[in-house]
Amino acid sequence: MRRDHRPYWLKRWQLQFRNWRVRHFLLPQFDAVGREPEILDPGSVCVFGSGICLGNYPHLISTSDNCIRLTTLGHRGREAAISIGDCVLISPGVRISAEQSVTIGNACMIAANVYISDSDWHGLYNRTRPFRCTRPVRLGDNVWIGDSAIICKGVSIGDNSVVGAGSVVTSDVPANTVVAGNPAREIRAINPRRRMLTREALFADAFRQAHNMDELDRMLLKGNTLRGWLRSMLFPRRGD
Repeated sequence: MRRDHRPYWLKRWQLQFRNWRVRHFLLPQFDAVGREPEILDPGSVCVFGSGICLGNYPHLISTSDNCIRLTTLGHRGREAAISIGDCVLISPGVRISAEQSVTIGNACMIAANVYISDSDWHGLYNRTRPFRCTRPVRLGDNVWIGDSAIICKGVSIGDNSVVGAGSVVTSDVPANTVVAGNPAREIRAINPRRRMLTREALFADAFRQAHNMDELDRMLLKGNTLRGWLRSMLFPRRGD
C-alpha cells in the first residue's frame, strides 16, 4: 500500500491491543523492563532464558517474517545475562545470544540481521562438546551496528563507535571509531568534540513525543473510513 487507509479510531484500537499483548504476553518473559517499551510486533520477539533485561524506552522493530531473538544459555549452573540499556533501537532479524554476558549501553542502534554472541558454542577439535570459548561482549553508549554485522566473543566497542554493514568484529573497537570489513578495521575517526545528538534526545520529553505522534496520526488518517479501509484490503486499486 502507498498509504495507510485505516481510520484514526481503528489504528488507535489496534495500538492499544498491541500494547496489551506486549504487557500480557511478552514483558513477563524479561527479568526487568524499564519505562514505555515500544514493540512493533510482540509475537515475533522470541525470548529464551533468564537474566534478560531491557532499560527505559526500548524500541524493538520486529516483524513476523524476521524475528528478534534474545537467548541466554548458562552452562553448568552459571547464570548468563543480556543487559540492554535505555533508548536502544533493535531492528528486525537481530539475534543476541549469551552464555556468559552481553551488555549493550544506552542509545545504541542495532540494524537488521545483526548477530551478537559471547561464545563459539562448540570446541574447535571436539565439536560434540557445547559451550566452549566464552568471553563477555560489551557495547558502550551510542554505538551503531550496521546491517548484518557480526560481533564476536570477547569484543568491547567503545562509546559512539560505528560498525559498518556486513562487518565481522573480532577484536576491540576504541571509542569514537568507525570500523568496517572482515575482519573489521578502522576506516575513520569520529571527532569527540563535535556536538552529537543521540536517541536519548527523542525521549527527553516522552509525553510531548507521544502527543506529537498522535497528532500526526490524526492529520494523516483524516477522512479515512472503515468502508474505505475494507475496500482497500479486499479490492485494492492502482494508487492505493
